[in-house]
Amino acid sequence: MGLAIWLLGVVLTLGAAAGPAEASKNHHYDFFIKESNYTRLCQEKTILTVNGEFPGPTIFARKGDVVVVNVYNQGDKNITIHWHGVDQPRNPWSDGPMYITQCPIQPGANLTYTVILSEEEGTLWWHAHSDYDRTTIHGAIVIHPKLGTAFPFKKPHKEIPIILSEWWNADVNQLLEESRRTGGEVSISDANTINGQPGDLFPCSKNGTFKAAVESGKTYLLRIINAGLANDLFFGVAGHRLTVVGTDARYTKPFTVDQILISPGQTVDALLVASRAANGSSNGRYYMAARTLASNTNIGFDNTTATAILEYTDAPPAARAGRPDFPDLPAIDDLNASAAYTAQLRSLGSKAHPVDVPTDVDEHMLITIAVNVVPCATGNATCEGPGGNRFAASLNNVSFHLPTLDILDAYYGSVRGVYETDFPDMPPFVFNFTDDNVPVERWFTKRGTKVKVLEYGAVVEVVFQDTAILGAENHPMHLHGFAFYVVGMGLGNFNQTTDPATYNLIDPPFQNTVTVPKSGWAAIRFRAANPGELF
Repeated sequence: MGLAIWLLGVVLTLGAAAGPAEASKNHHYDFFIKESNYTRLCQEKTILTVNGEFPGPTIFARKGDVVVVNVYNQGDKNITIHWHGVDQPRNPWSDGPMYITQCPIQPGANLTYTVILSEEEGTLWWHAHSDYDRTTIHGAIVIHPKLGTAFPFKKPHKEIPIILSEWWNADVNQLLEESRRTGGEVSISDANTINGQPGDLFPCSKNGTFKAAVESGKTYLLRIINAGLANDLFFGVAGHRLTVVGTDARYTKPFTVDQILISPGQTVDALLVASRAANGSSNGRYYMAARTLASNTNIGFDNTTATAILEYTDAPPAARAGRPDFPDLPAIDDLNASAAYTAQLRSLGSKAHPVDVPTDVDEHMLITIAVNVVPCATGNATCEGPGGNRFAASLNNVSFHLPTLDILDAYYGSVRGVYETDFPDMPPFVFNFTDDNVPVERWFTKRGTKVKVLEYGAVVEVVFQDTAILGAENHPMHLHGFAFYVVGMGLGNFNQTTDPATYNLIDPPFQNTVTVPKSGWAAIRFRAANPGELF
């Protein structure tokens, strides 16, 4: 949704939870949250890291394994860790969002997370789920097939994690605190990054630029993650096409493209064939590049291009001495390129990886997404949002208010006053959601801590509807505890009479993060079969 939002969500509550199931193998990791000094864009600053690494360590496992992570908070602030895209069946206590499923890990304290991998296979990631700590506390989760099974494609020669993110020269949590104080926006990032580096188009960045070594004729699996807060990104490799084989740790029908579009929170698995000679190029070095897709150029955005280098180790030295070739990425506002890419995503639908789209829906929800305002507190003259108000964001005109006791403990402890169970299934008022001329009275929202209660096993259809309140734009929406089928997507206002006829109920993509298109809608379906409190 961009940096005009601060906390946007609804909590799903399902029946009683039980303990973790048996799994194939346990893996153990120690995560030490600590301050480290890093230099980017010619400036050194202190950031929070895991084990001093930025990006953080990669977790390796197989489908069905259990990963035990001991987190020691040696930093100076509260922290939690979320395992993005891991369903955590009957194990919500280890999901990680602060004050949703746990209270934070305080400085000097530690907590052990049990990460249960069930149906996920492919690429996921982990990140801090407290304030804006995720900007530097994040890393990849690589989930290989179970022993005795295989990829649904030829085994690649090598796997290369590619983590796309952002870098701020300033302390991003200080920027967040300033926006909370003033009610204004958070400053945009100073650079996009690939594996923690902006690339050699930036000053003081040549030596640190990430390089991936390849050999002619071999196939590589790029495990691409958008760990950023704000930016949808086009990503491509000069002189090479990418064959997409998975998204959000679920396999897709393979399709080949010049570049991908990946939104914050999403992952893409893509095969790259090192075919320099077949492409007729005499170069031995090629830029990998990531550039922002700005769905609304009237809203501030990071207009930078991050680069890394694909380098052929078997190319002649002269071919590796010059400047790398640069990929032809879409224009920064090319929404047609974004839509064309997204339309190609289809679930694999093989015997080993079947499709199971629910057809009979028990719960229908239409949820509007908006950037709103709330009034300044009485006597506060510092608000910098539209009309002198304070920026907020809402789902169905409810701007989520973070409690001071986590909702999961409040539920099991029968603690009253922490949350309300009346999150609305429909927006409180209906208007032309995508009309750019939204009346001022529609700008305002109210804060609340509301949950949606679901019966175990219920089939839920949620239609997310973008609104033009304070500017229409793309919105990535992530659901904890579930993957879901993206059964439909379109532009304009969702029409409940005609639009369901356009749904793909045969092989829709199975994801945990969907991007709702600017001035449009996206429909998802899932079966509520994972008890607990989920964000």
